[in-house]
Amino acid sequence: MTARKASVKRKTNETEISVSVDLDGTGRSEMATGVGFFDHMLDQLSRHSLIDMTVTAKGDLHIDDHHTVEDTGIAIGRAIADALGERRGIMRYASLDLAMDETLTRAAVDVSGRPFLVWDVSFSSPKIGTFDTELVREFFQALAQNAGITLHVTNLYGANNHHIAETCFKAVARVLRAALEPDPRQPNAVPSTKGSLKG
Repeated sequence: MTARKASVKRKTNETEISVSVDLDGTGRSEMATGVGFFDHMLDQLSRHSLIDMTVTAKGDLHIDDHHTVEDTGIAIGRAIADALGERRGIMRYASLDLAMDETLTRAAVDVSGRPFLVWDVSFSSPKIGTFDTELVREFFQALAQNAGITLHVTNLYGANNHHIAETCFKAVARVLRAALEPDPRQPNAVPSTKGSLKG
């Protein structure tokens, strides 16, 4: 399998984002988005997926965090899609229940080329510190759409909003790790009867 790396730069009037990924990394991360809680969540995404990620973002944080979070999801998704290429030799599917203290969150993924997000996660507060909890969904919507993956995330139970958000990132990370792993039984095959995973 060839090196699965990609870099994406995205610039708009609202944000300037630079992302590099290595799908066959060790979970090394360098995050600088200007949004502390978001950086912490992206560190979890990288560490538990074993995708090396470097993310720098300059956004209109004087307005709010929305554009920075969403556009970062867009850029990471595009980088993953670029690194996957034709999606040959991957496991494609994965699902997982992830526990963290009182919280349990389920994630399932199909690296299908067809973007779709099913989101069944609720927060009891609109904020975690200064971070808008609704932006957790916005990030994963942008990620799924631009990576070309079908992603289902369900929080089964939990009380602490930080834990609920963190289990979402960790669970998605773990299913990405499993689904993007090389399949030793079909290292060069596209895992689809259609012969294509480009949508």
